[in-house]
This record gives sequence, structure tokens and C-alpha cells, in this order.
Amino acid sequence: MPLMDHLRELRNRLAKVLLILCLGAVLGFVFYDQIWDFLTKPYCSLPASQVVEGGGCSLIVTGPFDAFFVAFKIWLFVGALVTSPLWLYQLWAFVAPALHGSEKKYAYIFAPLAGVLFVAGASLAYMITALALQMLFGFLPEDADPYLTIGEYLSYMLIMMGMFGLGFVMPLLVVLLNIVGLLSHEAIAKWRRVIIFCAFLVAAVVTPAEPISMLALAVPLVILFEIAELFCFFNDRRRKRRDPTSELDDDEISELDDRPSDLDELEDSDSGKGD
Repeated sequence: MPLMDHLRELRNRLAKVLLILCLGAVLGFVFYDQIWDFLTKPYCSLPASQVVEGGGCSLIVTGPFDAFFVAFKIWLFVGALVTSPLWLYQLWAFVAPALHGSEKKYAYIFAPLAGVLFVAGASLAYMITALALQMLFGFLPEDADPYLTIGEYLSYMLIMMGMFGLGFVMPLLVVLLNIVGLLSHEAIAKWRRVIIFCAFLVAAVVTPAEPISMLALAVPLVILFEIAELFCFFNDRRRKRRDPTSELDDDEISELDDRPSDLDELEDSDSGKGD
């Protein structure tokens, strides 16, 4: 396709993605109260949330537009989450014509698996939120009360769930790069210690300043990475059995096969007929 046709196709796909997200945001608007109760349940389960006597769980508003921005974020979050199969399909339909048959086959497998891993990571972040907040509140002086704004709490929840979800998907990317031949097990094994250190470093950066969230993200990341490395090990062995020259460098000479090929046998038979 010419460049302008590609741009028109991209424009049409993006327009459909925006329409799908808007329709999904309507669901977030309809079920806003139930979703808000679900997101605030970890915080409201803590004794520190009962700051106002007789008022139950307390989250404060510091600006006139805070409530609207919180609701808007939830609408978009729910819309993107619920309609993810639809808008991901639009992106896939734009990229698919440029892929080979084998690459398309792997994409059909990895796309649902990536969704499952993302949901698993986000669920883990949700489950440890109460424990992480309780530890953070433990640093408060006795005469201080934790007044959280609704915007700060929602940002904390969405960032934690998003980072945990993306972290769980990263080892799957390692497997995908190995399958397409861009990353070998030898390279992974060479940088294993660095990768494990980076997993703990990233977990310490993206999570709050307490060990529970960091370990809850770093330990599963290391386990998933080891599973991905094991898969790459067996996949490279399988590839090497099928093609012994697949592991050779560009400057390395492969062994010559001195066995006669079918073409040589055909030439010998033709020469015998000519005689």
C-alpha cells in the first residue's frame, strides 16, 4: 500500500478505537458507584481510614474538580479494560498484514496469555494494597491522622495495578523475542544476574517506600523470568536439533556435508544415460 493509504488506514483504526473506548466509558459511568466501592475496599478495611468519628471510611476532596477528574479516570479505566479485546483487535488488524503466517500464529496464542498475566498482576496489586498501606501508615506519629484525597488514592491504585500488570507481561516478551530468533538463551543466561537485579530495582522504584509491595512485585517477576528462561533453553535446543547451523555466528564457518544430494544423484544418472 502507498504511504497515504497506510495513514488513512491508521486514521480509520484509531477512530474506531476512540469510539470503542467511549462506548466502554459509558459502562464505567453506569457502574461508577460499584467500581468505586471495589477500588476503595482495601483502604476502607483499615482502622486508619476511620478518621472522622461516625463517618466511616474517609477520603477528602481538596478542589472543586477533584470529584469529576476521579470519575473521569474511572470511566476511562473501565472502558479500556472492558473493551480491550475490541480495540486490541483494531490495532492487530492494522499490523497483521505485515506479519508472516508463523508470527500470526504466535500472536493468537500470546495475546490472550498476556491478558491473563496482566489481570493476575493487577489482582495481586489489589490484594496487597491494604497490607502496604497499613505498613506506610505505621510510620505516622501518634498525633497524626492519614487524610488521603480521592485523587491521590485513585492514582496510587491505578499506578500499582498498571505496573504490576505490565511487570507480569514482561517475561512473556522475552519468550516472544526468543521464538522469533531475536534473543537466545545464551544471551539470557549471560545477563541473568543483571536482569534479576534490575527486577528488584524496578520494583523498588515503581512501588511505594515499603518492602511488601517491592517483594510482591520482584519475587513473581524473578519466578516468571526463570520460567521464561527455561522455555528459551528448551526452544533453542529444539531449534538446534532441527537446524545445526542456527546457533552459528555470522563469521563462523559451518561444517560441510559431503553426502551426495538428490541433485548429484540425478546428474550421475543423466551422465550414465549419455554414455
